[in-house]
Amino acid sequence: MDRLNGSANLMIVSDLDYTMVDHDDSENLALLRFNALWEAYYRHNSLLVFSTGRSPTIYKELRKQKPLLTPDITIMSVGTEITYGETMIPDEGWKQYLDHKWNRDIVVEETAKFPELTSQSETEQRPHKVSFYLEKGKASKVVQALSKCLESRGLEVKIIYSNGIALDVLPQAAGKGRALDFLLQKLKADGLGPLNTLVCGDSGNDAELFGVPEVYGVMVSNAQEELVEWYAQNTRDNAQITHATERCAAGIMQAIGNFSLGPNVSPRDIKDSMLNIKILSPSHEVVMFYQFYERWMRGEIVNSEQYIQNLKSIFNSTGNFVHPSGVDRPMQHIIDTLPNMFGEKQGLDFRVWIDRVSFAEVSLGSWLVNFDKWELSGNELRCCLTKVLMNSKVDAPNKLTWMHLHQTWLDGSEGKDDTPWFI
Repeated sequence: MDRLNGSANLMIVSDLDYTMVDHDDSENLALLRFNALWEAYYRHNSLLVFSTGRSPTIYKELRKQKPLLTPDITIMSVGTEITYGETMIPDEGWKQYLDHKWNRDIVVEETAKFPELTSQSETEQRPHKVSFYLEKGKASKVVQALSKCLESRGLEVKIIYSNGIALDVLPQAAGKGRALDFLLQKLKADGLGPLNTLVCGDSGNDAELFGVPEVYGVMVSNAQEELVEWYAQNTRDNAQITHATERCAAGIMQAIGNFSLGPNVSPRDIKDSMLNIKILSPSHEVVMFYQFYERWMRGEIVNSEQYIQNLKSIFNSTGNFVHPSGVDRPMQHIIDTLPNMFGEKQGLDFRVWIDRVSFAEVSLGSWLVNFDKWELSGNELRCCLTKVLMNSKVDAPNKLTWMHLHQTWLDGSEGKDDTPWFI
């Protein structure tokens, strides 16, 4: 959050499983569309928050499995843990806040008296969360009885049943909604309160998010029955809450447009992306180029002279490119080589996406751009930390030229053979 000098234009707070991430979309197309939209238009002045029921352990596992962006803030374990940045620095104030009338040992002792409850894995048991599996038909009776038991022991707890199978016991002050409210108050106190907030969910443990004052909300089209029923009973007349007609991340983008919160057309939805750049923005430039690069390598666009000429206008032939292997090459090498690589990944599982774009104007008309460039080729996933120096053109001030490009491997991405990685 240190990168923002003031209020975020937009803060998106999204659940992960079957909201941001569609586990039925094996190619992750909707997620990749959202990624391109966020990095091109929002990363530099907005906040991305993931709010998930997952513990830190299985959240990190999901990040290895899916092309998720790096969020600015992560709310985990059904709103009992808040962390900041890529290194996930915990919010100690939130931890202390949750300790009020909470005793984990008593919760464990009382829940052991209910044979209907099956404990979830050890990774899902957290300091302020005790989690079980419970059959749907038994849920209502168990929740009522357990609530009375814990209240009689002097605890103030919240019991959340979601997905027709999962039961979580939390401090009364916890939950996704309370965590978001705490976060918003903290941001406002620091002068960083977002101008608009969009919350996104699909299941019962997301319901609290929609009750936070003044937020916009979207239930994705594939929302579960428990959330749809809650919506019908509580917020159907709230014009700031909508039920999308699109699944998962596509539904989030639909809501951005419906509420007029900003651009909602992903660069991945723009045909001939490199020939339709009309926005002078380093982040937009980077996203559009690598979208073109993916399509070129997959052979999904026409191999035309127009693209070749456009490629020559992007890269300064006298500049240099430092490959992640350490080899220093002239930019002319890219101009000469890329045209001959058309369709090399045709028919293969090849995807490219950008994460953590940031940029600064280092001198008049010159921009230093930093980002992570991810590339999936078959089963191999690799990432490079990338720096680009761009200059606006004197004869075409609405266009940018790549003067220098420098890439280094992200730890763990080094391979025995660096030649498949081109740019």
